[in-house]
Amino acid sequence: METEPYCEEHKDTAVEPTEPGVREAISEIADRDSHNTELPCESAEEGEELCGKDQPETESCAGESKSTEVKSHSDPDQESGGTECKERRKLKKTNSWKMVRFQDPSEEDAVLERDSSAESLFPEYAMKEWTSSTFEELFMAEDWQDITEDRLLRKKVLESKAPNTLPPTWGQEVTVKMQCVLEDRTVVEKDCKLVFVIGEGDVNQALEECVISMEKGEITLLLADSQYAYGLLGREPDIPAWAPLLYQLQLLDIREKPDPLTLPIADRIRIGNQKRERGNFHFQREEYCLAARAYCMALDILSEYGSDGGVKAEEEEVQDYRVKCLNNLAAAQLKLEQYDEALHTSRDVLTLEPNNVKALFRAGKLLSDKGEYKEAMEVLKKALKLEPATKAIHVELSKLVKRQSGGNDTQEWKAKPAEMLGDNIAPFLIPSKKKPSGISWKFLLGALVVALGSLVTSVILTARN
Repeated sequence: METEPYCEEHKDTAVEPTEPGVREAISEIADRDSHNTELPCESAEEGEELCGKDQPETESCAGESKSTEVKSHSDPDQESGGTECKERRKLKKTNSWKMVRFQDPSEEDAVLERDSSAESLFPEYAMKEWTSSTFEELFMAEDWQDITEDRLLRKKVLESKAPNTLPPTWGQEVTVKMQCVLEDRTVVEKDCKLVFVIGEGDVNQALEECVISMEKGEITLLLADSQYAYGLLGREPDIPAWAPLLYQLQLLDIREKPDPLTLPIADRIRIGNQKRERGNFHFQREEYCLAARAYCMALDILSEYGSDGGVKAEEEEVQDYRVKCLNNLAAAQLKLEQYDEALHTSRDVLTLEPNNVKALFRAGKLLSDKGEYKEAMEVLKKALKLEPATKAIHVELSKLVKRQSGGNDTQEWKAKPAEMLGDNIAPFLIPSKKKPSGISWKFLLGALVVALGSLVTSVILTARN
Protein backbone atom coordinates (compact mmCIF):
# COMPACT_ATOMS: atom_id res chain seq x y z
CA MET A 1 0.00 0.00 0.00
CA GLU A 2 1.16 3.54 -0.61
CA THR A 3 2.26 5.53 2.40
CA GLU A 4 0.79 8.83 1.31
CA PRO A 5 -2.81 9.98 1.96
CA TYR A 6 -5.16 9.10 -0.82
CA CYS A 7 -6.38 12.63 -1.54
CA GLU A 8 -4.33 15.35 -3.09
CA GLU A 9 -3.31 18.38 -1.12
CA HIS A 10 -4.25 21.81 -2.41
CA LYS A 11 -3.48 25.32 -1.36
CA ASP A 12 -4.71 26.30 2.08
CA THR A 13 -7.32 28.96 2.42
CA ALA A 14 -6.80 31.95 4.69
CA VAL A 15 -6.08 30.71 8.20
CA GLU A 16 -7.61 32.41 11.22
CA PRO A 17 -6.76 31.58 14.85
CA THR A 18 -9.47 29.73 16.75
CA GLU A 19 -9.99 28.54 20.29
CA PRO A 20 -6.79 27.40 21.97
CA GLY A 21 -8.69 24.64 23.77
CA VAL A 22 -8.46 22.45 20.68
CA ARG A 23 -4.86 21.71 21.58
CA GLU A 24 -5.92 19.06 24.05
CA ALA A 25 -8.56 17.43 21.82
CA ILE A 26 -6.54 14.33 21.06
CA SER A 27 -6.34 13.38 24.75
CA GLU A 28 -9.89 12.06 24.50
CA ILE A 29 -8.86 9.14 22.29
CA ALA A 30 -9.40 5.83 24.08
CA ASP A 31 -6.68 3.26 24.74
CA ARG A 32 -6.27 0.97 21.73
CA ASP A 33 -3.42 -1.29 20.67
CA SER A 34 -2.68 -1.67 16.98
CA HIS A 35 0.20 -2.00 14.50
CA ASN A 36 1.46 0.92 12.41
CA THR A 37 -0.72 1.23 9.36
CA GLU A 38 -1.22 3.71 6.56
CA LEU A 39 -4.51 5.13 5.40
CA PRO A 40 -5.16 3.00 2.31
CA CYS A 41 -6.17 4.17 -1.09
CA GLU A 42 -9.66 3.28 -2.21
CA SER A 43 -9.68 -0.10 -3.88
CA ALA A 44 -10.18 -0.35 -7.57
CA GLU A 45 -11.24 -3.88 -6.85
CA GLU A 46 -11.23 -5.69 -3.54
CA GLY A 47 -7.68 -6.13 -2.38
CA GLU A 48 -6.26 -3.78 -5.01
CA GLU A 49 -5.31 -0.13 -4.72
CA LEU A 50 -7.16 2.48 -6.72
CA CYS A 51 -4.36 5.04 -6.63
CA GLY A 52 -2.05 4.27 -9.50
CA LYS A 53 1.33 5.52 -10.56
CA ASP A 54 1.57 8.81 -12.40
CA GLN A 55 0.84 8.32 -16.08
CA PRO A 56 0.10 10.77 -18.85
CA GLU A 57 -3.53 11.26 -19.79
CA THR A 58 -4.65 9.67 -23.03
CA GLU A 59 -8.27 9.62 -24.09
CA SER A 60 -10.04 12.91 -23.52
CA CYS A 61 -13.61 13.17 -22.32
CA ALA A 62 -14.73 14.36 -25.72
CA GLY A 63 -12.72 11.73 -27.53
CA GLU A 64 -11.63 14.17 -30.23
CA SER A 65 -8.96 13.27 -32.73
CA LYS A 66 -5.80 15.36 -32.62
CA SER A 67 -4.25 14.37 -35.91
CA THR A 68 -5.21 13.15 -39.32
CA GLU A 69 -1.93 11.38 -39.84
CA VAL A 70 -2.28 7.69 -40.58
CA LYS A 71 -0.19 5.62 -38.19
CA SER A 72 0.84 2.05 -38.82
CA HIS A 73 3.24 -0.44 -37.32
CA SER A 74 5.29 -2.61 -39.62
CA ASP A 75 5.30 -6.36 -39.16
CA PRO A 76 8.67 -7.42 -37.67
CA ASP A 77 8.42 -10.77 -39.44
CA GLN A 78 7.78 -9.26 -42.87
CA GLU A 79 10.60 -9.55 -45.40
CA SER A 80 11.76 -6.17 -46.68
CA GLY A 81 11.64 -5.42 -50.39
CA GLY A 82 9.59 -8.50 -51.23
CA THR A 83 7.25 -8.29 -54.20
CA GLU A 84 5.57 -11.64 -53.74
CA CYS A 85 2.24 -12.09 -52.03
CA LYS A 86 2.56 -11.82 -48.27
CA GLU A 87 2.21 -15.04 -46.34
CA ARG A 88 -0.81 -15.44 -44.15
CA ARG A 89 0.15 -14.63 -40.61
CA LYS A 90 -0.77 -17.13 -37.95
CA LEU A 91 -3.14 -15.76 -35.32
CA LYS A 92 -1.61 -15.57 -31.89
CA LYS A 93 -3.28 -15.04 -28.54
CA THR A 94 -2.59 -13.33 -25.25
CA ASN A 95 -4.04 -14.02 -21.82
CA SER A 96 -4.92 -10.40 -21.04
CA TRP A 97 -8.58 -9.41 -21.28
CA LYS A 98 -8.83 -6.09 -19.50
CA MET A 99 -12.10 -4.86 -21.01
CA VAL A 100 -15.02 -5.14 -18.62
CA ARG A 101 -17.43 -7.88 -19.66
CA PHE A 102 -21.05 -6.83 -20.11
CA GLN A 103 -23.68 -9.49 -20.68
CA ASP A 104 -27.39 -9.56 -21.27
CA PRO A 105 -29.09 -9.28 -17.83
CA SER A 106 -32.03 -11.30 -19.15
CA GLU A 107 -29.90 -14.41 -19.57
CA GLU A 108 -30.50 -17.06 -16.95
CA ASP A 109 -27.21 -18.82 -17.56
CA ALA A 110 -24.18 -18.00 -15.50
CA VAL A 111 -21.76 -15.43 -16.91
CA LEU A 112 -19.46 -17.25 -19.28
CA GLU A 113 -15.72 -16.91 -19.14
CA ARG A 114 -14.17 -14.89 -21.92
CA ASP A 115 -12.88 -16.97 -24.80
CA SER A 116 -9.11 -16.51 -24.99
CA SER A 117 -8.38 -18.96 -27.79
CA ALA A 118 -6.85 -17.97 -31.11
CA GLU A 119 -9.62 -19.66 -33.10
CA SER A 120 -11.48 -17.16 -35.26
CA LEU A 121 -15.12 -16.34 -34.58
CA PHE A 122 -15.59 -15.68 -38.30
CA PRO A 123 -13.77 -18.55 -40.06
CA GLU A 124 -15.70 -17.98 -43.30
CA TYR A 125 -14.26 -14.45 -43.54
CA ALA A 126 -10.55 -15.24 -43.28
CA MET A 127 -9.75 -12.86 -46.12
CA LYS A 128 -6.55 -11.01 -46.98
CA GLU A 129 -7.53 -7.85 -45.12
CA TRP A 130 -7.98 -9.84 -41.92
CA THR A 131 -4.98 -12.13 -42.22
CA SER A 132 -2.14 -10.35 -43.99
CA SER A 133 -2.71 -6.79 -45.24
CA THR A 134 -0.77 -4.04 -43.53
CA PHE A 135 -2.78 -1.40 -41.71
CA GLU A 136 -1.27 1.31 -43.91
CA GLU A 137 -2.76 -0.41 -46.96
CA LEU A 138 -6.16 -0.65 -45.26
CA PHE A 139 -6.12 3.02 -44.22
CA MET A 140 -5.52 3.96 -47.89
CA ALA A 141 -7.85 1.38 -49.49
CA GLU A 142 -10.59 2.88 -51.65
CA ASP A 143 -13.17 0.15 -51.01
CA TRP A 144 -13.37 1.01 -47.31
CA GLN A 145 -15.88 3.50 -45.85
CA ASP A 146 -14.83 6.38 -43.62
CA ILE A 147 -16.80 6.49 -40.37
CA THR A 148 -15.12 9.73 -39.32
CA GLU A 149 -13.94 12.64 -41.45
CA ASP A 150 -10.32 12.26 -40.33
CA ARG A 151 -10.14 8.80 -41.99
CA LEU A 152 -8.82 7.31 -38.76
CA LEU A 153 -11.88 5.11 -38.26
CA ARG A 154 -12.85 3.01 -41.30
CA LYS A 155 -14.97 -0.04 -42.01
CA LYS A 156 -15.62 -2.54 -44.79
CA VAL A 157 -18.97 -4.34 -44.89
CA LEU A 158 -18.55 -8.08 -45.41
CA GLU A 159 -22.18 -9.12 -45.16
CA SER A 160 -25.31 -7.01 -44.99
CA LYS A 161 -28.65 -8.30 -43.74
CA ALA A 162 -32.09 -6.86 -43.08
CA PRO A 163 -31.57 -3.71 -45.18
CA ASN A 164 -34.82 -2.14 -44.03
CA THR A 165 -33.87 -2.10 -40.36
CA LEU A 166 -32.72 1.03 -38.61
CA PRO A 167 -29.25 1.30 -37.05
CA PRO A 168 -28.99 1.62 -33.27
CA THR A 169 -28.93 5.03 -31.62
CA TRP A 170 -27.24 6.52 -28.58
CA GLY A 171 -28.67 5.15 -25.35
CA GLN A 172 -29.75 1.81 -26.82
CA GLU A 173 -28.29 -1.52 -25.72
CA VAL A 174 -26.64 -3.73 -28.31
CA THR A 175 -25.16 -7.21 -28.45
CA VAL A 176 -22.19 -7.80 -30.74
CA LYS A 177 -19.86 -10.65 -31.62
CA MET A 178 -16.35 -9.34 -32.04
CA GLN A 179 -12.68 -10.16 -32.19
CA CYS A 180 -9.72 -7.78 -32.38
CA VAL A 181 -6.09 -8.13 -33.49
CA LEU A 182 -2.94 -6.05 -33.70
CA GLU A 183 -1.11 -5.57 -36.98
CA ASP A 184 0.97 -8.71 -36.32
CA ARG A 185 -2.40 -10.50 -35.90
CA THR A 186 -2.05 -11.07 -32.16
CA VAL A 187 -5.55 -11.56 -30.76
CA VAL A 188 -6.12 -9.01 -28.00
CA GLU A 189 -9.92 -8.98 -27.64
CA LYS A 190 -12.52 -11.62 -28.37
CA ASP A 191 -16.13 -11.99 -27.27
CA CYS A 192 -18.97 -13.93 -28.84
CA LYS A 193 -21.64 -11.95 -26.95
CA LEU A 194 -20.57 -8.51 -25.81
CA VAL A 195 -23.39 -6.34 -24.44
CA PHE A 196 -23.05 -2.59 -23.91
CA VAL A 197 -25.07 0.62 -23.95
CA ILE A 198 -24.01 3.05 -26.68
CA GLY A 199 -22.74 6.31 -25.23
CA GLU A 200 -22.10 5.13 -21.67
CA GLY A 201 -18.39 4.38 -22.13
CA ASP A 202 -18.70 0.64 -21.56
CA VAL A 203 -16.29 0.06 -24.48
CA ASN A 204 -13.80 2.18 -26.39
CA GLN A 205 -14.92 4.92 -28.78
CA ALA A 206 -14.12 2.91 -31.92
CA LEU A 207 -16.72 0.24 -31.13
CA GLU A 208 -19.41 2.78 -30.25
CA GLU A 209 -18.86 4.84 -33.39
CA CYS A 210 -18.89 1.75 -35.61
CA VAL A 211 -21.97 0.11 -34.12
CA ILE A 212 -24.19 3.14 -34.71
CA SER A 213 -23.34 2.85 -38.44
CA MET A 214 -24.32 -0.85 -38.66
CA GLU A 215 -27.58 -2.66 -39.26
CA LYS A 216 -28.76 -5.72 -37.37
CA GLY A 217 -27.02 -8.85 -38.65
CA GLU A 218 -24.32 -6.90 -40.47
CA ILE A 219 -20.76 -8.27 -40.43
CA THR A 220 -17.99 -5.75 -40.93
CA LEU A 221 -14.28 -5.13 -40.61
CA LEU A 222 -13.36 -2.10 -38.48
CA LEU A 223 -9.96 -0.41 -38.60
CA ALA A 224 -9.36 1.97 -35.71
CA ASP A 225 -6.47 4.33 -35.14
CA SER A 226 -5.10 4.37 -31.60
CA GLN A 227 -6.81 7.71 -30.90
CA TYR A 228 -10.14 5.87 -31.01
CA ALA A 229 -8.83 2.87 -29.04
CA TYR A 230 -6.22 2.92 -26.26
CA GLY A 231 -4.08 5.88 -27.29
CA LEU A 232 -0.79 6.85 -25.73
CA LEU A 233 -0.96 4.44 -22.79
CA GLY A 234 -2.02 1.38 -24.72
CA ARG A 235 -3.27 -1.45 -22.54
CA GLU A 236 -0.72 -3.49 -20.67
CA PRO A 237 0.49 -6.05 -21.35
CA ASP A 238 -0.95 -6.83 -24.77
CA ILE A 239 -1.72 -3.55 -26.60
CA PRO A 240 1.29 -1.22 -27.12
CA ALA A 241 1.11 2.56 -27.08
CA TRP A 242 -0.29 4.18 -30.24
CA ALA A 243 -1.32 0.77 -31.62
CA PRO A 244 -4.11 0.74 -34.26
CA LEU A 245 -6.56 -2.16 -34.04
CA LEU A 246 -8.46 -4.29 -36.54
CA TYR A 247 -11.87 -5.67 -35.54
CA GLN A 248 -14.31 -8.16 -37.01
CA LEU A 249 -17.81 -7.32 -35.81
CA GLN A 250 -21.34 -8.64 -36.14
CA LEU A 251 -24.29 -6.74 -34.71
CA LEU A 252 -26.49 -9.43 -33.18
CA ASP A 253 -29.25 -7.51 -31.42
CA ILE A 254 -30.61 -4.01 -30.75
CA ARG A 255 -32.97 -3.17 -27.89
CA GLU A 256 -33.86 -0.38 -25.52
CA LYS A 257 -31.78 0.03 -22.41
CA PRO A 258 -33.47 -1.84 -19.54
CA ASP A 259 -35.00 0.25 -16.78
CA PRO A 260 -33.16 -0.49 -13.50
CA LEU A 261 -36.48 -0.42 -11.68
CA THR A 262 -37.61 -3.49 -13.64
CA LEU A 263 -34.50 -5.55 -12.90
CA PRO A 264 -33.97 -7.81 -9.90
CA ILE A 265 -31.53 -6.61 -7.27
CA ALA A 266 -29.02 -9.28 -8.29
CA ASP A 267 -28.88 -7.91 -11.85
CA ARG A 268 -28.60 -4.31 -10.64
CA ILE A 269 -25.70 -5.32 -8.44
CA ARG A 270 -23.95 -7.04 -11.34
CA ILE A 271 -24.46 -4.18 -13.82
CA GLY A 272 -23.60 -1.52 -11.25
CA ASN A 273 -20.43 -3.36 -10.30
CA GLN A 274 -19.45 -3.59 -13.97
CA LYS A 275 -19.83 0.19 -14.29
CA ARG A 276 -17.72 0.65 -11.17
CA GLU A 277 -14.98 -1.59 -12.57
CA ARG A 278 -15.00 0.43 -15.78
CA GLY A 279 -14.54 3.54 -13.67
CA ASN A 280 -11.59 1.90 -11.93
CA PHE A 281 -10.09 1.15 -15.36
CA HIS A 282 -10.26 4.85 -16.28
CA PHE A 283 -9.00 5.96 -12.86
CA GLN A 284 -5.89 3.80 -13.17
CA ARG A 285 -5.25 5.43 -16.55
CA GLU A 286 -5.66 8.86 -14.91
CA GLU A 287 -8.74 9.55 -17.02
CA TYR A 288 -10.56 11.00 -14.02
CA CYS A 289 -13.42 12.64 -15.93
CA LEU A 290 -14.39 9.32 -17.49
CA ALA A 291 -13.90 7.54 -14.16
CA ALA A 292 -16.24 9.95 -12.34
CA ARG A 293 -18.85 9.51 -15.08
CA ALA A 294 -18.71 5.72 -14.74
CA TYR A 295 -19.06 5.89 -10.95
CA CYS A 296 -22.10 8.18 -11.27
CA MET A 297 -23.78 5.74 -13.66
CA ALA A 298 -23.05 2.89 -11.25
CA LEU A 299 -24.65 4.85 -8.43
CA ASP A 300 -27.73 5.55 -10.55
CA ILE A 301 -28.22 1.81 -10.98
CA LEU A 302 -27.37 0.84 -7.41
CA SER A 303 -29.48 3.56 -5.82
CA GLU A 304 -32.72 2.38 -7.40
CA TYR A 305 -34.90 0.00 -5.43
CA GLY A 306 -37.17 -2.11 -7.57
CA SER A 307 -40.46 -3.72 -6.80
CA ASP A 308 -39.06 -7.22 -6.38
CA GLY A 309 -38.54 -6.73 -2.65
CA GLY A 310 -35.09 -8.23 -2.46
CA VAL A 311 -33.84 -9.97 0.64
CA LYS A 312 -31.96 -8.09 3.31
CA ALA A 313 -28.63 -9.64 2.33
CA GLU A 314 -28.96 -8.30 -1.22
CA GLU A 315 -29.90 -4.84 0.02
CA GLU A 316 -26.82 -4.82 2.26
CA GLU A 317 -24.73 -5.82 -0.75
CA VAL A 318 -26.20 -2.91 -2.73
CA GLN A 319 -25.27 -0.53 0.08
CA ASP A 320 -21.75 -1.98 0.23
CA TYR A 321 -21.22 -1.35 -3.48
CA ARG A 322 -22.70 2.14 -3.18
CA VAL A 323 -20.17 2.95 -0.47
CA LYS A 324 -17.34 1.73 -2.73
CA CYS A 325 -18.63 3.78 -5.66
CA LEU A 326 -19.00 6.90 -3.54
CA ASN A 327 -15.50 6.56 -2.11
CA ASN A 328 -14.08 6.06 -5.60
CA LEU A 329 -16.09 9.01 -6.90
CA ALA A 330 -14.73 11.22 -4.12
CA ALA A 331 -11.18 10.19 -5.04
CA ALA A 332 -11.81 11.07 -8.71
CA GLN A 333 -13.35 14.43 -7.74
CA LEU A 334 -10.27 15.26 -5.69
CA LYS A 335 -8.10 14.52 -8.71
CA LEU A 336 -10.30 16.88 -10.74
CA GLU A 337 -9.97 19.51 -7.96
CA GLN A 338 -13.73 19.46 -7.38
CA TYR A 339 -13.33 19.90 -3.64
CA ASP A 340 -16.90 20.90 -2.73
CA GLU A 341 -18.26 17.92 -4.67
CA ALA A 342 -15.75 15.60 -3.01
CA LEU A 343 -16.84 16.83 0.44
CA HIS A 344 -20.50 16.28 -0.45
CA THR A 345 -19.72 12.77 -1.72
CA SER A 346 -17.75 11.92 1.43
CA ARG A 347 -20.70 13.02 3.54
CA ASP A 348 -22.93 10.72 1.48
CA VAL A 349 -20.59 7.86 2.41
CA LEU A 350 -20.86 8.76 6.09
CA THR A 351 -24.65 8.78 5.82
CA LEU A 352 -24.52 5.15 4.72
CA GLU A 353 -21.54 4.12 6.84
CA PRO A 354 -20.74 6.55 9.69
CA ASN A 355 -17.50 4.78 10.64
CA ASN A 356 -15.93 4.71 7.18
CA VAL A 357 -12.37 5.87 7.88
CA LYS A 358 -11.59 6.88 4.28
CA ALA A 359 -14.62 9.16 4.12
CA LEU A 360 -13.91 10.57 7.59
CA PHE A 361 -10.35 11.41 6.62
CA ARG A 362 -11.37 13.03 3.31
CA ALA A 363 -14.15 15.03 4.96
CA GLY A 364 -11.91 16.16 7.81
CA LYS A 365 -9.12 17.24 5.48
CA LEU A 366 -11.47 19.12 3.15
CA LEU A 367 -13.20 20.85 6.06
CA SER A 368 -9.81 21.85 7.45
CA ASP A 369 -8.78 23.26 4.08
CA LYS A 370 -12.01 25.27 3.94
CA GLY A 371 -11.34 26.78 7.36
CA GLU A 372 -14.13 24.92 9.19
CA TYR A 373 -11.78 23.84 11.95
CA LYS A 374 -14.25 22.86 14.65
CA GLU A 375 -16.12 20.38 12.48
CA ALA A 376 -12.88 19.17 10.94
CA MET A 377 -11.47 18.43 14.39
CA GLU A 378 -14.52 16.40 15.36
CA VAL A 379 -14.39 14.37 12.16
CA LEU A 380 -10.66 13.70 12.37
CA LYS A 381 -10.93 12.80 16.06
CA LYS A 382 -13.50 10.17 15.13
CA ALA A 383 -11.24 8.82 12.39
CA LEU A 384 -8.31 8.68 14.79
CA LYS A 385 -10.40 6.83 17.36
CA LEU A 386 -11.20 4.19 14.74
CA GLU A 387 -7.61 4.01 13.42
CA PRO A 388 -5.33 5.33 16.20
CA ALA A 389 -2.08 4.30 14.49
CA THR A 390 -2.80 5.69 11.03
CA LYS A 391 -0.05 8.17 10.18
CA ALA A 392 -2.03 10.20 7.65
CA ILE A 393 -4.62 11.14 10.27
CA HIS A 394 -1.89 12.14 12.73
CA VAL A 395 -0.26 14.38 10.13
CA GLU A 396 -3.54 16.03 9.18
CA LEU A 397 -4.41 16.68 12.83
CA SER A 398 -1.02 18.30 13.33
CA LYS A 399 -1.70 20.60 10.36
CA LEU A 400 -5.16 21.40 11.69
CA VAL A 401 -3.90 22.39 15.15
CA LYS A 402 -1.20 24.58 13.59
CA ARG A 403 -3.83 26.32 11.45
CA GLN A 404 -6.01 26.92 14.50
CA SER A 405 -3.13 28.56 16.30
CA GLY A 406 -2.60 30.93 13.37
CA GLY A 407 0.51 29.13 12.17
CA ASN A 408 2.63 30.08 15.21
CA ASP A 409 5.68 27.92 15.71
CA THR A 410 5.88 28.66 19.44
CA GLN A 411 3.06 26.26 20.22
CA GLU A 412 4.01 23.45 22.56
CA TRP A 413 2.47 20.02 22.84
CA LYS A 414 2.51 17.67 25.78
CA ALA A 415 3.67 14.24 24.76
CA LYS A 416 0.82 11.73 24.79
CA PRO A 417 1.47 8.21 26.12
CA ALA A 418 2.02 5.54 23.46
CA GLU A 419 -0.98 3.61 24.72
CA MET A 420 -3.19 6.61 23.99
CA LEU A 421 -2.30 7.06 20.35
CA GLY A 422 -0.64 3.81 19.38
CA ASP A 423 3.05 3.52 18.63
CA ASN A 424 3.11 6.44 16.20
CA ILE A 425 3.06 9.60 18.34
CA ALA A 426 5.93 11.38 16.61
CA PRO A 427 3.71 13.85 14.66
CA PHE A 428 2.33 15.18 17.95
CA LEU A 429 5.70 15.73 19.59
CA ILE A 430 6.22 19.20 18.21
CA PRO A 431 9.13 20.84 20.06
CA SER A 432 9.22 24.56 20.72
CA LYS A 433 11.29 26.49 18.20
CA LYS A 434 12.46 29.31 20.48
CA LYS A 435 15.40 31.30 19.25
CA PRO A 436 18.56 30.83 21.39
CA SER A 437 19.43 33.78 23.60
CA GLY A 438 22.82 35.55 23.64
CA ILE A 439 25.18 36.66 20.88
CA SER A 440 25.13 34.63 17.70
CA TRP A 441 28.26 32.61 16.86
CA LYS A 442 28.16 34.08 13.36
CA PHE A 443 28.50 37.56 14.80
CA LEU A 444 31.46 36.50 16.90
CA LEU A 445 33.16 34.85 13.93
CA GLY A 446 32.71 37.97 11.83
CA ALA A 447 34.16 40.20 14.53
CA LEU A 448 37.14 37.88 14.86
CA VAL A 449 37.82 38.02 11.09
CA VAL A 450 37.69 41.84 11.12
CA ALA A 451 40.09 42.01 14.09
CA LEU A 452 42.57 39.66 12.42
CA GLY A 453 42.41 41.70 9.22
CA SER A 454 43.15 44.92 11.10
CA LEU A 455 46.08 43.28 12.89
CA VAL A 456 47.63 42.02 9.65
CA THR A 457 47.22 45.45 8.03
CA SER A 458 48.95 47.21 10.93
CA VAL A 459 51.86 44.75 10.88
CA ILE A 460 52.40 45.34 7.15
CA LEU A 461 52.34 49.13 7.54
CA THR A 462 54.78 48.98 10.46
CA ALA A 463 57.17 46.81 8.47
CA ARG A 464 57.18 49.30 5.57
CA ASN A 465 57.89 52.26 7.86
